[in-house]
Amino acid sequence: MGNQFRTVFFLTVLTVLFVLLGSIFGRGGAIFALIFAFGLNFLAYFFSDRIVLSAYRAREISEDENPQLFGIVRELATRAGLPMPKIYIVPSQSPNAFATGRDPRHAAVAVTQGTLKILDENELKGVLGHELTHIIHRDTLISTIAATIAGAITFVSRFGLWGSIFGDDDRGSNPLFLLLLILTPIAALLIQLAISRSREYLADEGGAKISGDPIYLADALEKLAYGNKKYPLRGVNPSTSHMFIVNPLKGKGIITLFSTHPPIEERIKRLRRMAGRY
Repeated sequence: MGNQFRTVFFLTVLTVLFVLLGSIFGRGGAIFALIFAFGLNFLAYFFSDRIVLSAYRAREISEDENPQLFGIVRELATRAGLPMPKIYIVPSQSPNAFATGRDPRHAAVAVTQGTLKILDENELKGVLGHELTHIIHRDTLISTIAATIAGAITFVSRFGLWGSIFGDDDRGSNPLFLLLLILTPIAALLIQLAISRSREYLADEGGAKISGDPIYLADALEKLAYGNKKYPLRGVNPSTSHMFIVNPLKGKGIITLFSTHPPIEERIKRLRRMAGRY
């Protein structure tokens, strides 16, 4: 399944879910949801990268501010055949990174201050190679659009639930109505899981190849996982958590089944197995 088709397919499914959610408020609700979904898709396509960067207070930096970071990104981008992306710093001690942008010509990579503190140059190459692979595969487009629409689905569902509880509408007593309000955001989450988990494994493989050694990324993931437990990222929106290289949300036990990221231990094992073939 090509990346362009995948983008259209998942975007269509999320849009249908959004319209279905609107339809429970009547024909007018369905029409409004359809129009709103088209508008949301338009905004997500052109502006979702700015929205995500702003949400985490990421600041674009110049080469003079961090020549080493720019040098690494330029080297890897050249090796991958990509235009030089913009580089942002997130003001957080929680070590993490993400990429965004609708295509390689409008791409950006963002790393937190904590990432720059704990990773050495090779480990940073592994992380940035991972993020550049997302850009190559256009994963950044579908992840930002999915985050925007899934967030809207969750908001509308919560609005409907509160309205059914405290409003005078008879639909609040209809179990099918309540079931739909509950299951729709879960379905949106499962779509995000389908998008994210498989793409993370592929980005790990691509990052290992671009950086030149799978061990770079394997070592980096170990440090990032530990650092996230020690310094959790504050103010994380669950609808954007799938964009980070390491899941910034805490989860234990059965909750990890609904994580947007594959188990970090499995990712590290795969990378170390890759190293054995190099």
